Amino acid sequence: MKNSQASCDKKRRSFLKMSGILGMSALATSLLPVERSEALPFTSTEYKVTKTRLAMGTFVAITAIHSSRDEAENAIGLAFEEIDRLNNVLSRYKQSTAVSELNAEGVLKNPSLEIQEMIGRSLYFHRQTAGAFDITVGPLIDLYKESFAKAQQPGDAEIKEVLQRIGSQHLRFEGSGIAMARPGMSITLDGIGKGYVVDRASEVLVQNGVTNHLINAGGDIRASGNAAKGRPWTIAIQDPNKHKDYPDIITMTDGAIATSGNYEIFYDREKIFHHIVNSKTGHSPQFLTSASITAKTVMDADAMATAVFVMEPKDAMVFIENQSESECFLIGEDKKIAKSSGWQV
Repeated sequence: MKNSQASCDKKRRSFLKMSGILGMSALATSLLPVERSEALPFTSTEYKVTKTRLAMGTFVAITAIHSSRDEAENAIGLAFEEIDRLNNVLSRYKQSTAVSELNAEGVLKNPSLEIQEMIGRSLYFHRQTAGAFDITVGPLIDLYKESFAKAQQPGDAEIKEVLQRIGSQHLRFEGSGIAMARPGMSITLDGIGKGYVVDRASEVLVQNGVTNHLINAGGDIRASGNAAKGRPWTIAIQDPNKHKDYPDIITMTDGAIATSGNYEIFYDREKIFHHIVNSKTGHSPQFLTSASITAKTVMDADAMATAVFVMEPKDAMVFIENQSESECFLIGEDKKIAKSSGWQV
């Protein structure tokens, strides 16, 4: 029996290697150059063109299947231009962005359509998840960073003080602008912005005649059409231990998937404090190590993956079961796996 299992595992690893499978957050920054391109002919009428480069703090890989190598490369170039443009809109670390202006002034007059869409959808998921998804946790993330930069753990009193400045219910659309009702508030679009950008990049590709493509932005994935030779795209769920022992593999033609995990960004060795935080308790949730969500758009998958990671697993499952066209794959701290009823088998 053990020999049989070993044989299966060997075949599985071989399949992953031969198919060039795309794992969630599988692009290791230490192994890739800042930019990489390749174009491979599969048939006399079909090219697979891939370009990978650093964007939004991660490696973004765009793969296109098209009859013309030049047209595919041009469309990919335009998609990356859109990624760069939007990154200059939503980043809170660049002083010139709309998000930075809102955080500094507490009000943003005449926000762009992109900002309105992202914040509007964020407030929708805040209501849908009973506050589990909250873009106003910026002050809490900053506290974590500042404390651990000084080799200190944030204290309960500090967290309690910061919580007074958190809550999406205090973020409002007023007239033609967006305003924060409490001083010292700040937003971060990290839990939804990258997904929004990937969706827009996908739209650019389609507008330029490249309907068959896949975008992987550090685990936020958008699939459109087919992979080479008319096959569906193959996607592997990231192993939280980064051993490439993928816990599941799915196929997709049109749709999106996003994963949130405590292995992505954490501030202490024990991963008690990481980049996903509960806006009610001020602490990072410890129920899961990974939450993967499928949805129609990467923006929605991104937001729901963050929210589900914050929720207790039983509540998360109920939430996803009530979402049309969305499924989840959860890995608990105890390494147990839970799937929604419609998760791809």
